[in-house]
Amino acid sequence: MSLRSDAWYSGDDRNAYMHRAWMRRGVPGSAFEGRPQIAIANTASDLTPCNSHLTEVAASVRNGIYEAGGIPLELPVVSLGETQVRPTAMLWRNMAAMSTEEMLRANPIDGVVLLGGCDKTIPSLLMAAASVDLPAVVVPGGPMLTGTFRGTPLGCGTDVWRLSEEVRAGTLSQEDFLRSESATIRSKGHCNTMGTASTMGLLAEALGTVLPGTAGTPAPDSRLLEAAHDTGRLAVEMVAAGRRPSDVLTRASFHNAIVALAAIGGSTNAVVHLLAIAGRLGIDLTLDDVDRIGSRVPLLVDLLPAGRFLMDDLHRAGGLLAVLREVRDLLDPTAITVTGKPLVEYLDSAQIWDPEVIRTREAPLLPEGGIAVLRGNLAPRGAVIKPAAASPHLLRHRGRAVVFDSIEDFHARVDDPGLDVDANSVMVLRGCGPKGYPGMPEVSNMPLPKKLLEAGVRDVVRVCDGRMSGTAYGTVVLHVAPEAAAGGPLALVRDGDWIELDVPGRRLSIDIPDDELAAREPSAVAAASYAAPSRGWEKLYVDHVLQADTGADLDFLVGSSGDQVSRESH
Repeated sequence: MSLRSDAWYSGDDRNAYMHRAWMRRGVPGSAFEGRPQIAIANTASDLTPCNSHLTEVAASVRNGIYEAGGIPLELPVVSLGETQVRPTAMLWRNMAAMSTEEMLRANPIDGVVLLGGCDKTIPSLLMAAASVDLPAVVVPGGPMLTGTFRGTPLGCGTDVWRLSEEVRAGTLSQEDFLRSESATIRSKGHCNTMGTASTMGLLAEALGTVLPGTAGTPAPDSRLLEAAHDTGRLAVEMVAAGRRPSDVLTRASFHNAIVALAAIGGSTNAVVHLLAIAGRLGIDLTLDDVDRIGSRVPLLVDLLPAGRFLMDDLHRAGGLLAVLREVRDLLDPTAITVTGKPLVEYLDSAQIWDPEVIRTREAPLLPEGGIAVLRGNLAPRGAVIKPAAASPHLLRHRGRAVVFDSIEDFHARVDDPGLDVDANSVMVLRGCGPKGYPGMPEVSNMPLPKKLLEAGVRDVVRVCDGRMSGTAYGTVVLHVAPEAAAGGPLALVRDGDWIELDVPGRRLSIDIPDDELAAREPSAVAAASYAAPSRGWEKLYVDHVLQADTGADLDFLVGSSGDQVSRESH
């Protein structure tokens, strides 16, 4: 078997000698004789608490690689903790993808196992793997176990938003709110709601890049280590078979991921990530595909924030494969997985063990659970909303705009008793897109004004060019494109303008004649708040980032470059 790593290790010349010698350090010479060199791209970090257990997972992967005859090589890569890094982890998703791609290409590696968990790590790893196109397989780190407070299960993220709003409304004491803190995170693992981390782990399997049946396994579950061991073995087999991401990640696999996204009630953030991964492969995936394929798919998983249960409930109830079996007729049967077999072949033995958590096709949680894509004169290139997490009575709504020019402006004024806002208002926040912030932060689910909370209001229509946490809820229109900082019409909205939302009709518009809207000057206050970095990654990002409707990748990273190194070492 000819291996890519042979270009480093094979032969008797000086370069081969040096490459082998520096890697020996107790390793036998047979390690370089036809044995696949498998990197373990590990996003473990103490500063990414959701991923801190991945070093343990890596040990099981290592054992599997050895058992199958490969050589495991742990490769630490950029780790992004959504809860810790400022201003937003999304600012560095593309950097993490680029650095991982370059390290995989630059090193004597034949294949790679990708270990991710927290929100941006799995997307960045898949973007990297798609661009370098070496045999690659993902092990999702898995969700945490459910914590409880005063006998009630807590969904991390979702219940933080809910409880903090109750404090502001005066229905929960600050003391009780803080008491819940130590109960929220019960174990290792990422968020236990159907947030972005859970969504992307499951979608990685729906895409075919995970050993089927693995995604969604709770982080503390010993079966995750078993799956990690088997994945290590599989990585060696993939190298022998020459099975690469370009074989697995096809238009058919993205079709299946979009169906899965709808059926599980997944995060809106997944749309941006799927578009970016597809862009690395040269697949022309669009927002219209997301709506066309997924918007009419029934919501079958009853999980927070759209439902009641949590991720360890989904696992015990049958997991992703049981969900996909219910919508098998909507899947593309030609899509294969990292095993080389079609995804649909793994659905025959899947079963629903708890029909309260995973609904049958005949009794869905909602008849349509997918992400809806909106267009109109306020979002010419599209915006998204998650109807399953919205208030049904607001899905068709007309209200007057209350405009905030930046997230700082919002925080300064939202609780002002004199703010001209009521339950029918449409709260508009701009300057939070990829360029404007920069990084497209998760601020679109704006907390409601205190005076509305005190009056019993728990949702109003909100419109923003940023993102929201996948654990959040509400009637929130996100990812408005073009963003205000890129010349989008959101920059032209003024207080009191009538905004119309029609989710069934897929429309988001401002009730102003086109010529009048075009004659307006963009908000100078908003423009003054847009990011204007002078150096470093932020400048590179702002100068080159694309809009949300194409995945917010950097323009020069779209597409793939393959696994060949431009020049050999001398």
